[in-house]
Parts: sequence; C-alpha cells; structure tokens
Amino acid sequence: MKSDTAISKKVSRMRRARRLRCQFKNLHTIRLVVHRTSRHMYVQIISADNSNVLVSASTLEKSLFSSLKYTGNKESAALLGQIIAERALDKKITVVSFDRSGFQYHGRIQVLAESARKFGLRF
Repeated sequence: MKSDTAISKKVSRMRRARRLRCQFKNLHTIRLVVHRTSRHMYVQIISADNSNVLVSASTLEKSLFSSLKYTGNKESAALLGQIIAERALDKKITVVSFDRSGFQYHGRIQVLAESARKFGLRF
C-alpha cells in the first residue's frame, strides 16, 4: 500500500499537469508531451486539437533499448530528445509547446528539453 506522501506527490503532479494543459488548450498549439518513470521515458508530439499523435519515441524502442546500458538516466534522455527532434523535423514540425506533465523541470526532463532544442525543435 502506498504511503500518504507518495499519494500526495502524485496528486500534486497531476494538479500541475492539469493547470499546464488548460493553458495549452487555450493556445491551440502542438504539444511535446513527456512522461517519465523510474526506468523509462516516453515522448509524444500531439496535434493542436488533441486528436492525433504525430510523432512518438520512448526508451522501450529496440534501437534505443539495446544501445543503452540503463534507460532511466540523463544519457538516455539526451538521446531521446535527439530522436524526437529528428522525427519531428522529418514531419515538418519545428515549433511545439513543452508539456512536462507536471514533472519538475530538472534532471532528465531538462536534459531531454535541451537536447530537443539543440537538434532543431523550438519551444
């Protein structure tokens, strides 16, 4: 059974995510959505009307999974940022809004964002 601290941390994260998504809904922009667990990261680019996933990548993909020693670190986040940026540019997507899903902007989330910017995405 989860402790009260674990539940309150998740509730706080979901509250932050809801606030962010309301702002993105008003802007009508394409979103770069990030989700992380202790072992993996998942990244999707979602259309402005939230109906389609335009591009996606995760550390569970065989090409990434086999090339990395561990998938829950900053090295894998940097590689994932590079891959999502390259796939987005192939689909002619250059400008997105960064939806960090309520996660704090540090560590793996920050490294992923900086890597995506480095390889051509603007946000």
